[in-house]
Amino acid sequence: MLNGKSVLITGGTGSFGKKFVEVILRDYPKVKKIIIYSRDELKQFELKQIWPENEYPQLRYFIGDVRDRERLVRACEGVDVIIHAAAIKQVDTAEYNPDECIKTNVGGAQNVIAAALACGVKDVVALSTDKACAPINLYGATKLTSDKLFTAANNIRGSKDIRFSVVRYGNVMGSRGSVIPFFIKKRDSGARELPITDMRMTRFNISLEDGVALVMFALGHHLGGEIFIPKIPSYHIKDVAAAIAPDLSQVEVGIRPGEKLHEEMITPTDSLNTIDLGKYYAILPSITFTGKRSREDYMKHHNAVPVPDGFHYSSDKNDQWETVESMRDKIRKYVDPNFQVK
Repeated sequence: MLNGKSVLITGGTGSFGKKFVEVILRDYPKVKKIIIYSRDELKQFELKQIWPENEYPQLRYFIGDVRDRERLVRACEGVDVIIHAAAIKQVDTAEYNPDECIKTNVGGAQNVIAAALACGVKDVVALSTDKACAPINLYGATKLTSDKLFTAANNIRGSKDIRFSVVRYGNVMGSRGSVIPFFIKKRDSGARELPITDMRMTRFNISLEDGVALVMFALGHHLGGEIFIPKIPSYHIKDVAAAIAPDLSQVEVGIRPGEKLHEEMITPTDSLNTIDLGKYYAILPSITFTGKRSREDYMKHHNAVPVPDGFHYSSDKNDQWETVESMRDKIRKYVDPNFQVK
C-alpha cells in the first residue's frame, strides 16, 4: 500500500509518529520517502539516533510548524500520503492558552488541507480524539472543528484525485502524559496512595499498534469523508490503579475542569450517519457534494450495515472491558516488558 510512495507525517516526533514510522519501515521496505515533520529539533535529534539518515536514506527530518502554510507546501512537494498527527493535546494547556490551541489545531488543519490540495497529494488521514465527540473543553472543540474541516475538504477538491478522512480513538496506552506512566512513576517514587479523579470514571483503551492499524485501514479503504472509529475495550480508572499498585490505597480527588466522567466516540445523533464495518465503525459525512455519494454507496463499498437506532458508543456502555489482569498483561506487552506488580 505504501511501497513506492512518499509519506509525510505531521507531529512525526510524537508517540504515534514514532510508532507509525517504525511500522512503515518494518512492513513497507520499498517506501519511497518518509518525511517526519515537526517543530521539535530535540526530538528529531533523538529519532536520528534510532534511525540514522545514512542507514535509512528514505527518512527526511523536516523542521516545521503546521501553522506555517508556506513551509507545509514546501514539505508536501511530491508527497502521496499525509498523516496529520500534530496537535496541542493537553486539556488544561488548551484552556489556559486558547489562541495557541486554535492556531495549531484549527489553523494547522486548514494549512494541511491547503497544502495537500496544492501539491497533488492522494490520501490524507487526520488523527482525532474521543474528546471531539460532544466536546466540553476547548481541546475537544478544536478537534471537532478539525474533523469537520477534513471531512468537508472532500467537497472542495474539484477534479483532484484526493481523499480526506479522519480516525478517532480513545486513550493510548503509555503515551506521554497518560495515566499508566503517571501511576507507575507515583508508585516507584514511594507514594503511599494513588489519586483517582472519580471512582466511577471509565475510559476507552487502545495501544499505539492498534492506532497505527486503524490509520492503515483508513488509508486502504476510505472513500473520503469518513470518521473511522475502532471497537476497543473500556477500563475503570480504579482498575488501572489496582493493576499497577494493588497495595496502595486510592484516594478520590475530583474530576478536573473540562474532564468527562465517561468518554464518548459516537453520540446517538451521530449514530444516524454511522455504519458498522465489523472491526470498526464509520461516521459518514452528513452532506456530500463532490461525487454525491449516498449512505448506500458507503455501505456497499465497506460491506457495512447501519448501527441500531439510538446507538451510543461511550466508555461506560461498552460490551468489552479490561480487567485488572488484562491491564497488567497489556502494560507488559505495550508499555514496559519489565513491568512488575509491587
